[in-house]
Amino acid sequence: MFELLSYGDAGWGDEILAGLAITMQLAIVALPIGLLIGFVAAFASMSRHAGLRAIGFGYTTIMRGLPEILTLFVVYNGVGLLLNKLAVWWNAGGTNIEFSPFAAGVTALAMVFGAFAGEVLRGAFQSLDEGQMEAGRAIGMSPRKIFFRIRLPQVWRFALPGLGNLWINMLKDTALVSIIALDDLMRMTKVAVGVTKQPFTFYLLACLIYWALCVLSEVVLAHMERRANRGIRRV
Repeated sequence: MFELLSYGDAGWGDEILAGLAITMQLAIVALPIGLLIGFVAAFASMSRHAGLRAIGFGYTTIMRGLPEILTLFVVYNGVGLLLNKLAVWWNAGGTNIEFSPFAAGVTALAMVFGAFAGEVLRGAFQSLDEGQMEAGRAIGMSPRKIFFRIRLPQVWRFALPGLGNLWINMLKDTALVSIIALDDLMRMTKVAVGVTKQPFTFYLLACLIYWALCVLSEVVLAHMERRANRGIRRV
C-alpha cells in the first residue's frame, strides 16, 4: 500500500497531491466569485423594483432547483458554444475558442454557490433591526458608512454559519468536475484505480482527504464564528 502512495514512477502520491491542488484551486477561486454573485442576488431580491426582484428570485430559484452536474454540463458545453458563435459573428475567419474545464468548473460552482448564498444573505439582511439604520442616519452617517459599519458586520455574523455549510458543500461538489476531464482529486483517484486495480485503497484515501478538508474547514469556520461574535452578550 505504501509503495502505491509513494512518489515517482512506482507510486501515485504525486498524482494524488496534484489532483488535490486542483481541487483546492477550484474551491478557492469559486468562493469569492460565488459570494459576489450571492450579494448581487440578495440585493436584487430585496430591491424596490419589481423587475430586479423577479430577476433575483428567478435566478436563485432556478439555480437551486437544477442538479449541480447539469449546471456543469450546461456551462461547459453551452458557454464554449456561445463563445465560438460570438467569435464567428465578430470575425468570420476567427480561430476556435476553447473553454477550459477549469474555467467551466469555477463558473458552475460559483453560480450554484451564489444562488444559495443569495438566499442566506437575504435572510441575514432582513433580520437586521431597522432602528439601527435610522440611528445611523440620525447622527449623519452616509449610506455607505451605514452599510459598512452597521449592516455588513451584522450580516456577516448572521450569515456565516450558512455560508460555512455552503463552502463545505462546494468543496465536496468539486468532485463533479472530474467528468469534464479536469485532473482534480477525484479524477486522479479514478485513474489510479483503473491502472492499479486497487479501488479500496485509493477510494478510501480520497474519502480521508475530503473528510480532512471538511474537518479543517469546520475548525477555521468555528474560529471565524467566535471572532464574528466577539462582544456579543450571551443570554
